[in-house]
Amino acid sequence: MKHKITIVVIEDEKNICNFIETTLSTHGYKVMSAYTGKDGLSYIASVCPDAVLLDLGLPDVDGMDIIKQVREFSSVPIIVISARTQESEKVNALDKGADDYITKPFGTDELLARIRTALRHSQLPGSPGGSPESVYKSGDLVINFDKRLVTVGGTDIHLTQIEYKLVSLLAQNAGRVLTYDYIINQIWGPYADSNNQILRVNMAHIRRKMEASPAEPKYISTEIGVGYRMKESD
Repeated sequence: MKHKITIVVIEDEKNICNFIETTLSTHGYKVMSAYTGKDGLSYIASVCPDAVLLDLGLPDVDGMDIIKQVREFSSVPIIVISARTQESEKVNALDKGADDYITKPFGTDELLARIRTALRHSQLPGSPGGSPESVYKSGDLVINFDKRLVTVGGTDIHLTQIEYKLVSLLAQNAGRVLTYDYIINQIWGPYADSNNQILRVNMAHIRRKMEASPAEPKYISTEIGVGYRMKESD
């Protein structure tokens, strides 16, 4: 019998919880729902799910505290689902260890896509069962990590070392939003200036080289005030 992927949903609004549960069950997931943070933490610790969907506005515990507590004992993918739209809230959740953030209201396709992305990244090298992907492909864009080669429509794109590192980092986390601070830390190191001007300049150069219309990017989207997200691989 095939193992069903288990997802814990921590959401106190029962209509939203029922919608998520029905959607995921229909697509073959096993769902465990909790209406309080306490119950949700208990499920995560006892069941060891494959992913967690977490509302921040819970009646007993703030969702930010749930993220912090879970990260003390588990690397399970956490996708925040919240009505909080402030950029600072999104950045805070991601910096505390959430893998992604969906703002209510959201559709079925977006929810399923974010779950697939989170599950795929939980299987990357360094995770149990992980295996490296040597090529990223989305439409005409192909990145061969082994050869350090970037092409669009078969044409080589000449990137500087920093530009390639940025593109590679985003592609290896395709579908996930990476915060400005995370990217700066990964590319320039922990002691780099947190001012993201240098990051924006490099991203502008990358888009001019890779995108047919840099003002309307096809491959790398900006999550305003939060960070960047590379389009999912085909």
